[in-house]
Order: sequence, then structure tokens, then C-alpha cells
Amino acid sequence: MTDTPLKFGFVCVQNAGRSQMSAAFAERERTRRGLEDAVEILTGGTDPADEVHPEVVEAMGELDMDLSDRVPQAVSNDELNECTVVATMGCSTLELDADVAVRDWALEDPHGQPIEQVREIRDAIEKRVADLFDEFTDSSIS
Repeated sequence: MTDTPLKFGFVCVQNAGRSQMSAAFAERERTRRGLEDAVEILTGGTDPADEVHPEVVEAMGELDMDLSDRVPQAVSNDELNECTVVATMGCSTLELDADVAVRDWALEDPHGQPIEQVREIRDAIEKRVADLFDEFTDSSIS
């Protein structure tokens, strides 16, 4: 492992649904794998909403993950260009440097969806975050 931490970015337009769930799962995954000093997590949106979508807070709460106190944040291309990998949610118009790995997850927006649909999106995000950690951390840990 290098001295430079890995930096994972999770981005969507409003930073109120998919990217917030992604960041929460990434934080949990980082702790589970004991990588607190090795992985940084950034989340943001290009046009942040006022709050995390209530249906997202509800769906994550079912997994004992409280997002009710999170506030959507703006994120800049400069911040994202410092990331090792940026996961976009299918709604990105970002222009990132060539050395940033980009994963476009093309996930449906959970905003206004019934809770069953939000759970499906949540579960897909949980798996993709774990896969991202597998891809970027397992090969670098001795």
C-alpha cells in the first residue's frame, strides 16, 4: 500500500440520494476492512438539493444507517480530479482528468420512488461499493 490514501468520490446531480447512499456504504466498508487510514471518501453533487431525500433516509435507516443529519454538498471538478476513482450515478456531466478512474453506475434516481424501488437501488449500490473496494484495495494490501 502506498502512503497516498485511495480517494473514492461518489457524485450525482443533487447529492441527495444515490451518492449519499454510496458514501454511507463506503464509510461502513472502509471501517469493516480496517482501512480508515487508507481510504478517503468524498461525495457531492453538481447542483445539490436542500436535503437528503426522505425515502433514501428511510431505506438506509432500515439498515441502521442514519442519513438524516447529512446535507447535500457541492463538489468541484478540482476536488474530483484528486480522487483515485469517481463513481457517477448515470447523471454526470463532469469533465475529469484522464488519470481519474470513472465508474458510471447508471442507477435510477430514487427520488419520489416507492420504498420497494428505493430498496432495490440501495441494495445495488451496496454491492457496487463492495465491488469497488475489492477492485481498488485488495490488490494493494499485503
